[in-house]
Amino acid sequence: MALSYKGIWGYAPLIITLANTGEVLYLVNRPGNAVSHEGCVPWIDRAIELVRPHAAEITLRGDTDFTLSGELDRWDSQGIKFIFGMDAHPKVVQLAESLSESTWKPLERMARYEIATEPRGKPQRIKEAIVRFKGYLNKELVAESVAEFSYQPNKCGRSYRLVVVRKNISVQKGETVLLEDIKYFFYITNHTAYCAEKIVALANGRCDQENVIEQLKNGVNAMRMPVDDLLSNWAYMVMSALAWNLKAWYGLLMPNRERGLELLRMEFRRFLHLIVMLPAQIVRSGRRIIYRIMGYNDWLKDFFATWEYLRRMAPA
Repeated sequence: MALSYKGIWGYAPLIITLANTGEVLYLVNRPGNAVSHEGCVPWIDRAIELVRPHAAEITLRGDTDFTLSGELDRWDSQGIKFIFGMDAHPKVVQLAESLSESTWKPLERMARYEIATEPRGKPQRIKEAIVRFKGYLNKELVAESVAEFSYQPNKCGRSYRLVVVRKNISVQKGETVLLEDIKYFFYITNHTAYCAEKIVALANGRCDQENVIEQLKNGVNAMRMPVDDLLSNWAYMVMSALAWNLKAWYGLLMPNRERGLELLRMEFRRFLHLIVMLPAQIVRSGRRIIYRIMGYNDWLKDFFATWEYLRRMAPA
């Protein structure tokens, strides 16, 4: 245990997850003063070897702390793809500012999901109206544009694509515009087949891992740290994370593919009440054991279908 940068005693776990299913591949407990990327390379390599036999293509994603330029060439030579955020340090900002205006094009954000019926109307933005009325400082996104150029980090032997998003932000106070602020966001990648908008969407999709972390904290309570030393709490975290992984594996084994994907996105506590904590009565009758389900929900038919599928998988 150690003090974090916030002055709080605790731990700083490293969590490596599989984006497709939300499974926790590796969970490493570390002292609270560890920075995000500390000791991550060996565990990322282990995750690559774990997934490689089952995946046609592997893409590493992480925020700016995980842009380990000394490892990019090695991963690229192994056929591993990556998309990492990069700090907007003066050198890359200067390169972005030197691009001609014709290089930039409006960024069209890809839809996060497909609307099955009709789009709902957006509610009135009451909060922003109050901020304007009271004369508070307000920052409003005016426009987004995207461009790309080749960039070779100091520790790399070759150049890679650097996709840059330029955000035009209007800084206002009440109805008065104080200034126009320009912010740059950079993403380094060795993907060559994807357009710049797709790279930005994939990079932003990494944020879904925050939902997995929240479920580990409040769903399976993996971050409760019940004992007094690092290794014991690490073992507890791994055992709790296995409960989360079991939910993912159960969803993947469901015969109904759509319901299985829905279960993958389900919160753990809902999964617990719908699938695990089903009230049942066990009856011995002659040479049989009868399980009587005492409650009903919409997932019961999927529960029985998966039960039958697992039974057939069992060795004779």
